[in-house]
Amino acid sequence: MSQVDILRGLANVPESFAETGTVVTIGVFDGVHRGHQLLISQAVAAARELGVPCVVMTFDPHPVTIFAPEHAPAALMPLDERARHIAELGVDDLLVIDFREELAGMSPEDYVTEVLAGLLHAKRVVVGENFTFGRDAAGTASTMAQLGSAAGIEVDVVQLLADGGVRVCSTAIREQLSGGDVHAATEFMGRHFSVIAPIERGAGRGGKELGYPTANQYAPETSAVPADGVYAGWLTIIDGATAGPIDGDMEPGMRYPAAISVGTNPTFGDARRSVESFVLDRDADLYGRLARVEFVGKVRDMVKFTSVDELLDNMARDVETTREILGVV
Repeated sequence: MSQVDILRGLANVPESFAETGTVVTIGVFDGVHRGHQLLISQAVAAARELGVPCVVMTFDPHPVTIFAPEHAPAALMPLDERARHIAELGVDDLLVIDFREELAGMSPEDYVTEVLAGLLHAKRVVVGENFTFGRDAAGTASTMAQLGSAAGIEVDVVQLLADGGVRVCSTAIREQLSGGDVHAATEFMGRHFSVIAPIERGAGRGGKELGYPTANQYAPETSAVPADGVYAGWLTIIDGATAGPIDGDMEPGMRYPAAISVGTNPTFGDARRSVESFVLDRDADLYGRLARVEFVGKVRDMVKFTSVDELLDNMARDVETTREILGVV
């Protein structure tokens, strides 16, 4: 798997950049969707052309959580997942900035001269056409081009990617998820949307009472989750390197088909919103393991049933629909 050096804060920028120079691209890159992939890939190509490291400068937490927490967007993926997908694009270094400590009050001019030119020794900067930077987001892509030219930095402004007349962006993906359209989210992201969280003990009804044992996850409230409903997808245990083998007939790192329920279990009156995965044709003890659940297609909306028998009939149909969507027998 591709690796990227993670640099936390400007104080950890290596001195070697002064000798080599860099190509830099900047953004939150939440979801690392197709638009992000286009931007980062152009930066990587420019870095290879110049024979210098490619640096992605990103932010954690999201700057909006600091300036306007009431408007903070739900995160499409945690930082470590962002780093993994960014590394896959060939980036050499990921510079992670905490806005609470750095850059927040910096003018656009100082941003370019002190950080990009002075510290990162950027030879080229690649940004999207909607890019803003500096105090009060006063700088734009055009500002970057002007200031970069004065500092001896070449600036590439990349046109935003659109699909079917809709701009590919993290906001659109969040809207697709809130409407339960995981297929559209997949199209925009270039991969299935996923939830990563440890598997916890739930109410115990799935296995003991209903015959459908589930792996229950509770994503942070700050994370994006698809709308309540039942989905077809894949579950992968991803902590094999640290937690070892699984007790049962599953292996870490393998993707297994699953019928996934998102919501609060209205039939039983549960209040806590969860992601519950019934892994098809497997029997394993997954409690305490870290899992990635990928959402492929929607099976149905969440419904409150009048009886357990009605629920069981629908669960059986959900499993069959899941098999059809995933193409498994």
